[in-house]
Amino acid sequence: MYFHPPVTSYLNAIKFPKTGSPYSARYIGSMVADVHRTLLYGGIFGYPDDKKSKSGKLRMLYEAFPMAFLTEQVGDVIYIHPDAKVLTGA
Repeated sequence: MYFHPPVTSYLNAIKFPKTGSPYSARYIGSMVADVHRTLLYGGIFGYPDDKKSKSGKLRMLYEAFPMAFLTEQVGDVIYIHPDAKVLTGA
């Protein structure tokens, strides 16, 4: 995996928990389709930076902020990281 160690550690913790039900990972490859699936079935949408894309791949102005706005309108939680990273959760 190309993700940084803290991200990999978090993903492993939710996919292989010591107690409780594991989360499964889904990747459709289109931000709109991935967010749509998250809105329908719940979950977390994440697109963290990695070793290949050090600044991430989402553009804030016309990808992340509009999708965060739509997600917030249906009652989900949006968290904007101080480093201008948008985090959403259902």
